Amino acid sequence: MATFYNQATLSYNDTTTNSNIVTGELVEVLTATKTAIPANYRAGDRITYIVSIQNSGATAVTGVEISDNLGEYAFGNVTLVPLSYVDGSVRYYINGDITASPAVTAGPPLEISGITIPANGNALIIYQADVNAFAPLETASTITNTASITGAGLVNAVMATATVTADDSANLSITKSLSPETVTENGELTYTFVIQNTGNTAVTVADNAIVTDTFDPVLNPISVTFNGTAWTAPANYTYDTSTGEFATVAGQITVPAATYTQDSVTGAWITQPGVSTLKITGTV
Repeated sequence: MATFYNQATLSYNDTTTNSNIVTGELVEVLTATKTAIPANYRAGDRITYIVSIQNSGATAVTGVEISDNLGEYAFGNVTLVPLSYVDGSVRYYINGDITASPAVTAGPPLEISGITIPANGNALIIYQADVNAFAPLETASTITNTASITGAGLVNAVMATATVTADDSANLSITKSLSPETVTENGELTYTFVIQNTGNTAVTVADNAIVTDTFDPVLNPISVTFNGTAWTAPANYTYDTSTGEFATVAGQITVPAATYTQDSVTGAWITQPGVSTLKITGTV
């Protein structure tokens, strides 16, 4: 609802007089909401956006266009866009029935045009966007994107906004290497496990992380280090010399959170993973 004011002017014999000011209320027939699924994101995630437009008027609103800024934000003298529209992802529903897809310009901004909102009805526009290199990933970071809805007969644009928040969690991966790759009987070899965390939250004792493996051929004896510190059994790990089954004790594996820096020129976010290293050396 928008308030408007109006005043008349009467001129006669070089005299001017103003009328009283009248006040009115302009009821907007279109309302809109925007929903993001999921509400949290990680690097590379795909987010689904749902824009619901309701027409409370007795006449259909035609020629409606949605302009979505895909979360743009200022960075120095440039504008960065942290979301990339997924080509072909738009779905268009009128009163719950799917309809031929409207015209789309990927942008940014994303432009969706040729939408009709039926009288006393609803249109649903669904589309997807990928989190790209310009999305902040640190704890409590957010992406807010706004859809501006315009159309024939609309005095003011209808705005719909959705905010997603960076997922505050660890994101682990593990790689295993062998040295040397060729070893003689009764020779010594080393397995190295590199655990990387690209998430913004550290893995702590409370997370009860565990690494397990079964060595074939069996190693006996073995020595174990974690981040350069010698480990002992059974305080830090368990090992069965008959089967080769190895397991770290729950909570002994910890990994720092990743750190993030924004390139001063391009604005792209660079992730430096947190890293922990487990080494197991033994005789074949």
